[in-house]
Amino acid sequence: MSKKINFTKTTLLSLKPATSGKRLVVWDTKVQGLQCRITDKGAATFSLYRRLKNGRSVRITLGKLSDITVEQAREQATLLNAEIAKGKDPARLRQEKREEMTFQELFDAYLHSYAKAHKKSWAGDESRYRLYLAKPFGRKKLSDIRRADFVALYNHICRQPSPRNTNQFKIGTANRVLRTAGGIFKWAVRMGYCQESPVRGVTQHPDKSRDRFLQPEEFTRFFESVQQEKNKDVRDYILLSLYTGARQGNILSMRWEEISLSQKIWRIPTTKNGEPVVVPLIEEALEVLQERRHSGSDFVFPATTKSGHMQPPRKQWKAILIRANIKNLRPHDLRRTMGSWQAITGSSLSVIGKSLGHKSQAATAIYARLHLDPVRKSMETATAAMLNAAQQGEKPL
Repeated sequence: MSKKINFTKTTLLSLKPATSGKRLVVWDTKVQGLQCRITDKGAATFSLYRRLKNGRSVRITLGKLSDITVEQAREQATLLNAEIAKGKDPARLRQEKREEMTFQELFDAYLHSYAKAHKKSWAGDESRYRLYLAKPFGRKKLSDIRRADFVALYNHICRQPSPRNTNQFKIGTANRVLRTAGGIFKWAVRMGYCQESPVRGVTQHPDKSRDRFLQPEEFTRFFESVQQEKNKDVRDYILLSLYTGARQGNILSMRWEEISLSQKIWRIPTTKNGEPVVVPLIEEALEVLQERRHSGSDFVFPATTKSGHMQPPRKQWKAILIRANIKNLRPHDLRRTMGSWQAITGSSLSVIGKSLGHKSQAATAIYARLHLDPVRKSMETATAAMLNAAQQGEKPL
C-alpha cells in the first residue's frame, strides 16, 4: 500500500510498514515521482520512480533520509524530471556519469598519449598539475568542473606572494597554470572526452615581462664568484649559457655530435619553438668546449642521471649569487644578458633574434637571409663589452 503525503522529516520518521518484513512506500505531493521507501527497521530512502516515453519504468535511488534532507531529495528529483521531459533516460545518464573520466584520468591520458610525445615542456605540465590542479580537480568528473572553479583557482594563485619577491604576486604562475589546463581540455575536446573546455573564457592578467640581465657593475663579482665554484661542470655550464645565449635545457642536453669546432657552430636539433637552430660559437665558448671534448660521453655535460646529462645546478647557482652579492638573477637571465648586451652594443633586432633562435612572423623573412657572420660578430662584440665591464668596473647603466 502506498499513499501521497507532504514530505517532512518528522512525518517520514514516524512512519513504519504495518507488517514486519515489508516496506512502506509513500509519495511526495510536491514533486512528481518522488517517493520514500521505509523499512520495518525505520530506514527511509528517497527515490524517483517514473515511466519513460518508451514505456519503460525506472527507479533511481537519491539517498537516505539520514544523509540528505527532504529539500535536497526534491531538488534532485526535479532535475531528473527535467531530463525525462527532454526524452532522456536518467538511469542511463547516471551510468554514464559513473563511467565518466575524472580529471586525474584525463591528465594521465593527456600526458602519456600526447604531451610526452609532442611537447618538450611536458615536465612543466606535470609539475603544474601536481602543484596546482590535482588537489582541487583530480577526483572530479569532467562534467562537474565549471568555469567558475578555474576563475576561483586563478584568482587564488594570483593572490599568492612570489617566493623571490614578496612585493610581487604569482600572476605569471597563474597564467601558466591556466594555459596548461586549457591545453589539457583542448586536447580532451579534440579526443571526444568532453564537449567544451571549462577554461575557455577565463580572463588572464597580462604577464609582466622580465627584463633582468647582468649590469656592468655586477660582472666583476659574477665572474669571480663563478671561478670560485669548485664544480667544473657547473662553471662551464654557466659560462656556456652566457657565451651562447642558449636556453638552459639545450645547454644541459648538448651533444658532441651537434658541435663543429672547426666550423665554430652548434646545431641544436630541436628548440622550444620546435625548429632547429644554428648557434655561432665565439672564441670564449670554444675554449670551454675544447677543454671538455675528451669527456668520453655523447653529452657535453654527462651525469649519472636518468637523462644521462647534468640537471640544473640550483644549489650551486644560489651559492654563486650569494658570493657575488647579486640578487634576483635566474639562469635564464644569462640568455637575456647576451641579447641585452647585443642591443647595447648596437646590434639590430633581426641579428639578436637570429642569435637567440627567436621565431616571429615579422622577422622570419629577414632571418632567412642572414648569414652567421654578422651574428657571430654581434655576439663577439657583446661578449667583449661584458668582459670589459668586468675588468673596468663600469658604472651602472
